[in-house]
Amino acid sequence: MKNWNARKSIVAAADMEPHHRLTPTLSWPHLIALGVGAIVGTGILTLIGVGAGKAGPSVILSFAIAGVICAAAALAYAEMATMIPASGSAYTYTYVVIGELAAWVIGWSLILEYSLVVSAVAVGWSGYAAPLLQGLAGAPMALMQGPELGGIINLPAIFIIAVVAGLLIYGTKESANLNALLVLVKIVALIVFVVVALPHFDAARFDPFMPFGFPKSGPPGAEVGVMAAAAIIFFAFYGFDAIATAAEETKNPGRDLSIGIVGSMIACVIIYMAVAAAAVGALGYTRFANSPEPLALILREIGQGGAATYLAASAVIALPTVILAFFYGQSRIFFVMARDGLLPQGLARVSSRGTPVRITIFTAAIVATIAGIFPLDEIAALANAGTLAAFIAVAVCMLVMRRRAPDAERKFRTPLPWPVGAVAILGCLYLFYSLPSKTQLYFLVWNALGLIVYLLYGSRRASRHPE
Repeated sequence: MKNWNARKSIVAAADMEPHHRLTPTLSWPHLIALGVGAIVGTGILTLIGVGAGKAGPSVILSFAIAGVICAAAALAYAEMATMIPASGSAYTYTYVVIGELAAWVIGWSLILEYSLVVSAVAVGWSGYAAPLLQGLAGAPMALMQGPELGGIINLPAIFIIAVVAGLLIYGTKESANLNALLVLVKIVALIVFVVVALPHFDAARFDPFMPFGFPKSGPPGAEVGVMAAAAIIFFAFYGFDAIATAAEETKNPGRDLSIGIVGSMIACVIIYMAVAAAAVGALGYTRFANSPEPLALILREIGQGGAATYLAASAVIALPTVILAFFYGQSRIFFVMARDGLLPQGLARVSSRGTPVRITIFTAAIVATIAGIFPLDEIAALANAGTLAAFIAVAVCMLVMRRRAPDAERKFRTPLPWPVGAVAILGCLYLFYSLPSKTQLYFLVWNALGLIVYLLYGSRRASRHPE
């Protein structure tokens, strides 16, 4: 433990062993598509139903609150990503700025975040795919849902994870090109939803606007209110942090990372607010609350069955972009932690195509197991806890570097850094408080387990690069 506060320096890619070196193949259009692909997905296509069940029509306010906090965190990420253009995202920034033990906690939290996001989106994808598969092939529902929903195992969720893992093993640039194409499919589907739903808009459906109040309330496990919904809907906004994990594979990270992070966040905030307003205005929130396919349900309820089928088909085609983006981020977090020796270094080897095959297969096994068994809302809530910890760490790192190295080169400078940093930190802390009590407990248990792993393995084997 004597090195728990050791800070690492960034090792240039050219100085790394060839089998530990990632290949730069991405430019800013790839990064924006990666960000939009990660952000626009399960959150708006499925979790809007969960949020409406907790907040009613004021779910729109929940979206706004979560969006503002994420925007502040995104600005901090953009500054840190251009200052430290290395893979690992919040884990790497924390290792460089604060120290090894804090970096381990953040890396361990990111493992939780990315693993559960991939699993949650796979379950969300299955929610749209299962009705189509049942209608086309008569597949039994028992094989399309986890045990808590009355099934045996969620095979569609496991299948889509295997497909995405295969794409990432094949190649990063090829995966990014396919991702960009599928992102367009998803955006067009959401535009179609807004256009079709708006003629059915009725302002009376927003009264009462805040039926469950503002702060978190209710018994443990059944918390409601605007902030309870925001703490879950927060899941719908993050994804831009996956862009930061692509730093070593970006051709011009100093320019392209900030364009990708900020550009994808702006695009997604606009899309989300339009879709949420159209959804609540077209159908009473109680009718689609907690539905596994709320937007398709809304379209069917207003007599637009053809548009509903189109939306569901688009979700089945395009939701894998979210899985791809977060799976990519998860494998890179694992990869960098293994390269640093905090996890087994044998996992940090790349193939002849420049992709980390071993870590991708290892990640696929973990997330497929989670997706096959657990329900969406519990997965999403626990994923949020890991993300909130990472966002707080990045905002702290930005403020520490503003104090420690105020004149250092910053190719992107966060405007009003101290107020923006405070919004990110305090907002994330309040969202963490607003999470279900059970989720908070699980998160603490996960990190206690992580500290044991660090003490028994990571702290003894870390390949430290001292400042």
